[in-house]
Amino acid sequence: MTMQNRHIHMMGTIIQISVQHEKPTCILDKIVERLEEFDKRFSAHDSNSELMKVNNNAGIKPVKVHPELFHLMSVGKKHSTATNSYLNIAIGPLVQAWRIGFKDAHIPSNDDIRTLLEKTQAQNIILDHQARTVFLKQTDMFVDLGALAKGYIADLIIKDFKSMNVSAGLINLGGNVMTYGPSPKQADGYWRIGIQNPFQSRGNFNAILRAYDQSVVTSGIYERKSTINNRTYHHILDPKTGYPIETEIASLTIVSKESIDGEIWTGRLFGHTPQQIMGTLNQLPDVDGIVITKDNDMYYSDTLKPYLTETVS
Repeated sequence: MTMQNRHIHMMGTIIQISVQHEKPTCILDKIVERLEEFDKRFSAHDSNSELMKVNNNAGIKPVKVHPELFHLMSVGKKHSTATNSYLNIAIGPLVQAWRIGFKDAHIPSNDDIRTLLEKTQAQNIILDHQARTVFLKQTDMFVDLGALAKGYIADLIIKDFKSMNVSAGLINLGGNVMTYGPSPKQADGYWRIGIQNPFQSRGNFNAILRAYDQSVVTSGIYERKSTINNRTYHHILDPKTGYPIETEIASLTIVSKESIDGEIWTGRLFGHTPQQIMGTLNQLPDVDGIVITKDNDMYYSDTLKPYLTETVS
């Protein structure tokens, strides 16, 4: 069995795929084809994607979509409309207005933000389960699945690994890492995943996590930001105010069996206090978390303690 790696630029990030198989090149080719297929389905940046067909018909007509896109829209709506959730897949108009992390980033006016907030109500995503259609009730609504799609895609790729008899593998979708099978480099079989120090350059870690058949999803205010008029704005917007979330959290990592759960709970909980986050996670089966605050304090689920090694910076 040979372990082989491949790096591709897609979905706005560098994707790393590693597989251990008798024919790794063939497997990697097939996985890249699958990723291209997913990008055509879920992308909010490709004007010809299936998701953009839904957005382009906002306020006009329902659009029949692929079962995978319909499922992800259903999951997204459910968690976007949950009580005290900071996740909102309908926040696209505000994301486009701010453009944080891009050269044309700017601060929308208060009036613009108030107007756009009315276009970001996730309850106005109308799902017809029988016809498998999606209808955005208001014109100028814009669904962006960027907060969920990578996790969902990672879970689908793991299913492909199983069907292709991959013995071990890793998917890194940029802030979203999924481990599969035993690590060929470690005697104990656990993969080593670094928990990024939010205040230092890439590759500097606050801790090392041992993971096995688990997803590790991190969201942080350091990932994408813009400085405008000598003030720095991060990219995680508060769906209630339309402005970047005001929080004491620098990063939130979710460790789970399903990668979609990591996306859901980083999205829903980012904005709550460390205590609130830990309180919620302690009630969820197979979902654990690591919080790093702006003061560089680290909180983590008790169940992660045996698998987490803090590093000295």
